[in-house]
Amino acid sequence: MPDVGEGLTEAEILKWYVQPGDTVEDGQVVCEVETAKAAVELPIPFDGTVHELRFPEGTTVDVGQVIISVNVGGGTAPEAPAAEAAPVVQAAAPAPVAPAVEEEAEPQGRTPVLVGYGVAASSTKRRPRKAAQGAVPAAPAAPAQAVPAVVPVPVAVPVSVPEQLNGHGPGAGRPLAKPPVRKLAKDLGVDLATVTPTGPDGIITREDVHAAAAPAPAPAVEAPAPVAEPVAVPAAAQAVQTVQAAPAVSTDARETRVPVKGVRKATAAAMVGSAFTAPHVTEFVTFDITRTMKLVEELKSGTDMAGLRVNPLLLIAKAVLVAVRRNPEINAAWDEAAQEIVLKHYVNLGIAAATPRGLLVPNIKDAHAQTLPELSASLSELISTARDGKTTPAAMQGGTFTITNVGVFGVDTGTPILNPGESAILAVGAIKLQPWVHKGKVKPRQVTTLALSFDHRLVDGELGSKFLADVAAILEQPKRLISWA
Repeated sequence: MPDVGEGLTEAEILKWYVQPGDTVEDGQVVCEVETAKAAVELPIPFDGTVHELRFPEGTTVDVGQVIISVNVGGGTAPEAPAAEAAPVVQAAAPAPVAPAVEEEAEPQGRTPVLVGYGVAASSTKRRPRKAAQGAVPAAPAAPAQAVPAVVPVPVAVPVSVPEQLNGHGPGAGRPLAKPPVRKLAKDLGVDLATVTPTGPDGIITREDVHAAAAPAPAPAVEAPAPVAEPVAVPAAAQAVQTVQAAPAVSTDARETRVPVKGVRKATAAAMVGSAFTAPHVTEFVTFDITRTMKLVEELKSGTDMAGLRVNPLLLIAKAVLVAVRRNPEINAAWDEAAQEIVLKHYVNLGIAAATPRGLLVPNIKDAHAQTLPELSASLSELISTARDGKTTPAAMQGGTFTITNVGVFGVDTGTPILNPGESAILAVGAIKLQPWVHKGKVKPRQVTTLALSFDHRLVDGELGSKFLADVAAILEQPKRLISWA
């Protein structure tokens, strides 16, 4: 699994585009993975034939782990030590299988691959565990026993019984688990020796403990039978078996536990960090947006915007950009380390988008410099790319101000949480026909509510109020888009 250069440590394999036995070429996309920020397609960096897929779809893999092996010359290469597991794939070269995998790797730098770089070699290594009495000694390579269909071309790699079963079996040592997981198991009355580990290096995770404590699944979803005897199976194949053996959800349970990963994990961390770091203040304004709605219809029928998507969000975004120009201090960030306020002289306008992967906030770079047709094209591309799950990590970085349109769900407004690194976010409520006093008479008018949340460390109430009032005034009288620009 490559390091895509965004500081991410893991990714989930969404889809394999190849199967064992397929021929691949240099640069061919072999799988799609989902990081905490985006879905990324991974290419293969050489020609060859797929020998083995190390992990099934839906598995979360740490950066640096080998996920696929490829025969590049008709043979199979020995398993690489963990310190060398940097490339996105393992290339299999013509060589006999090594009798053991305990040789110390030579210090190496980060290996370039087609997507970013491999992880740097670690300066520390894990102390090998002592083999228990009765452990099966390393033996020369031999044909492996039957392996599930996800590994159709198995290769035997000698593995000692205690390492293979993580404490399950004759002469096994203490199961591997972190202190919080041990406490959880104790609280739930779960014997760790009976838990099947799914974590890296055979470590028992919280999910494993919860799965062991859950009611037994119905026969229809019965897990595969546990391993009864030590079998010489590749370590990666064993990992696949372990992942498949873990019960997903009990059909008779009253609760369903969903692992927190990917976009949800990143969103949760960002929102908690923002909510408990920046002192939030939210202000509201309700106003008549009828004239802006009429302008939307006029632009749709005009030739200047032919072929472009015109909607209220487009004019709201333009109003925000004009209001930022009138109140530039709203477009800033708080630098805690340097104890400075960073004023941004550009606007990277973020648009919160609900996608099948979760909430994404890509941004339009230098939106302040775009004309209305250019802004329309940028908005359309941003939203369609997000819904297709093709938003890149770069598209979600560097935002300076965000708009979230909760009105599409029919709600009046909300109290949005700041996107980390920004000082303000605007929530747009539903546009509804309501009785409104217009020119001294009560008439049905189209009315909406805006909510502005801002960081009170650098945005005072006066600045936040002026900015919000400017946005509302522009949308009440859209001709101000010209006179105030």
